[in-house]
Amino acid sequence: MTETARTKTKKQGFEPIARRKLYEEIVDRLSARISDGVYAPGDKLPSERELMSLFGVGRPAIREAMQTLERMGLISISHGERARVTSPDARALIDQVAATARHMLITSPKTLSHLKEARLFFEVGMVRIAAAKATEQDVERLRGRLDDHVESLKDLSRFLEMDRLFHREIAAISGNPIYAAVSQAVFEWLEEFHVELVRLPGAEQITLKEHTAILKAIAAKDPDRAAKAMEQHLKRANKLYRQFEKSAGSS
Repeated sequence: MTETARTKTKKQGFEPIARRKLYEEIVDRLSARISDGVYAPGDKLPSERELMSLFGVGRPAIREAMQTLERMGLISISHGERARVTSPDARALIDQVAATARHMLITSPKTLSHLKEARLFFEVGMVRIAAAKATEQDVERLRGRLDDHVESLKDLSRFLEMDRLFHREIAAISGNPIYAAVSQAVFEWLEEFHVELVRLPGAEQITLKEHTAILKAIAAKDPDRAAKAMEQHLKRANKLYRQFEKSAGSS
């Protein structure tokens, strides 16, 4: 493309399509082989030298491709060993959509409301499962999380993390790793882009009281009561979010 054509394209609001880098082609080809089962979880990929020969590229392109595949959660790399295909992991799956979720939170005002609505639906359903399945050991672990949460009142910099761990423990009771991964991810997205909304200074005692009610309902193995307690907890928080957003918008 000539410089004149390039300038004209930019003025029209477009950028020229960049040529793909070699490592991106390697990533596509190797990820396709992993998806197709050519390389199964636990299998080692060919060595760097073998991959260089197979693809006809230099070492930098191979290393960049390996690092990208590792960030995608498809392989693990240990020093001095060949890269190994990883087993499917719920958290890795969530991480792959994290960039898109963060972009939506930044660029679309409605996305935060959608996220809060989705969290309410998800956590109410999740706590029902926890109340139905919780063993005495599960309840004791959850009680330990609540004790840690209470203790964090002495150091409020830890309060949000203890809050997150309490909710994640409820998700873990289900035995479904996807629930735990989603619970963690949603909290992180809220925290990363709306820290002031999540922390809500001064509401710590209310949060602890609501968490106590949720714990008691799970210990009593009462799904309906647990769902009601969780719903009240999150709706109360959502109401404060809306108040904050209104005050922020008027300032």
